[in-house]
Amino acid sequence: MPPGSDGRSSVASQRIADTLRKRILSGDLAPGARIMQEDVAASLGSSRLPVREALRILEAEGLVVLKPNSGAWVSKMDLVECQAIYKLRERVEPLALSESMPNLTSDDIARLDEIQQEIETNRDVDRFLSLDREFHLITYSGCGIDQLLAMVRRFWNTTQHYRRAYANLIDPTGHELINFEHRLIIEAIKRGDSTDAERFLAGHIRRTRLALSRHPELFTQ
Repeated sequence: MPPGSDGRSSVASQRIADTLRKRILSGDLAPGARIMQEDVAASLGSSRLPVREALRILEAEGLVVLKPNSGAWVSKMDLVECQAIYKLRERVEPLALSESMPNLTSDDIARLDEIQQEIETNRDVDRFLSLDREFHLITYSGCGIDQLLAMVRRFWNTTQHYRRAYANLIDPTGHELINFEHRLIIEAIKRGDSTDAERFLAGHIRRTRLALSRHPELFTQ
């Protein structure tokens, strides 16, 4: 435990980190927005120490950038950086999926079916983003390589805002493609076919990367 901290401080830091994480992932705090420590402390009834610790937690998750003697900002990226992250995701997430598949339970697979059924009837963008995130993170949940899972979560965190912006542009055909790709992934998991599962997932991520590349305006907002 860091010097000067105690159990209460750690709990407070986690609580503050949870609050800020939800605000960032929901889009309430936009990329590039400055986070004022004193404002956060005042609004949450905290001292500044737990706020600083919370910001370090979020920095490790890729959600916040801390600049010495300057302050904290919500992470922001340009199109080139986002494309690079998606290329990494195309390689990293299929590995996480194949490592996870042998350890997924019947309950996990049943939940994937439930999520996908709701995705197919849902029309709310924020709900779609929440369901889509849950869907993919469940498919990786059986992976026993902690470093790999941490990398995957960081990539999802740093691209969340741009997925939201893109999701607002998806037409009915785009939604049908997402549903089709999700169903292919589920069926490959049920068959225990990691080769197909990896291939379908890589294509799913690649298609989103190429679609984002056609909307550079999303990175100048």
